[in-house]
Amino acid sequence: MPIDPAIAIGAELPETKFSWSTSDILLYHLALGASELRYVYEEGLRVLPTFGIVAPRFHETARPVVSFPGVDIDLARVLHGTQSITMHRPLPVAGEAVLRTRIADVYDKGTAAVLVQEATAVGLDGTALFTTRSSIFARGEGGFGGSRGPSTRVEVPSGEPDAVIDTPTLPQQAYLYRLCGDRNPLHADPEFALRAGFEAPILHGLCSYGMVCKAVIDAILDGPEQVGTFSARFAGVVYPGETLRTRVWRDGDRLVLTTIAVERDAPVLSDAVLTASTSDGPMDHSTG
Repeated sequence: MPIDPAIAIGAELPETKFSWSTSDILLYHLALGASELRYVYEEGLRVLPTFGIVAPRFHETARPVVSFPGVDIDLARVLHGTQSITMHRPLPVAGEAVLRTRIADVYDKGTAAVLVQEATAVGLDGTALFTTRSSIFARGEGGFGGSRGPSTRVEVPSGEPDAVIDTPTLPQQAYLYRLCGDRNPLHADPEFALRAGFEAPILHGLCSYGMVCKAVIDAILDGPEQVGTFSARFAGVVYPGETLRTRVWRDGDRLVLTTIAVERDAPVLSDAVLTASTSDGPMDHSTG
């Protein structure tokens, strides 16, 4: 059986020790399409919070596998379902940390299974940097009699959005972004994409996620240090070269977002929420 919930749920994965440099951050920002000096020049560099999600595996070059305790799934059956990051402290422009990950839950959607992972990155001084929570959607792996899981729907406020932001993607965007540690052939190999059920290679979900976060920061916030949490559900795919259109509503102390691919009027991100940091001070850009 590809998924055994009795083994998987609660399983602790091996710790991952990782480091990053200014060059890694510059490459990540460029892969998101950044051109602003604050993101692409080491002097006065400001770090997008979504870099934390990719930092632990930024230097990997091997094709990813979906093999954990109680889990063994064909990569072609898997799609990214949801992603969130909570910042505990500002990310420095260079540093070292340890990532501690566990399988938080496995849900049974009938025709598919959803695998939920939680991870916290801790600096070498023992201070938590950020916590991520993600889910992957494994087609054809459900039906084992487990819980369907809670609803994660976010109500979009009524009325017109407070902002509408268009963000173009490049035809070569996926080729750039795969240099950030995700060599899944789904984003480069046409034959693999067809086997996975797509007409062509698709853009990484985390690339769209990072681009949208950056767009909202630049349009509405004073800088990346203001982001406390950012969460979203991947509601559909993006083909490189399409334009992302993000609608933003202010809802109390949070921003509620939706993103579509303009050319197909197709959903990309839904149930997306960005909340402000509770930090009293600006981001510390020093090495740590």
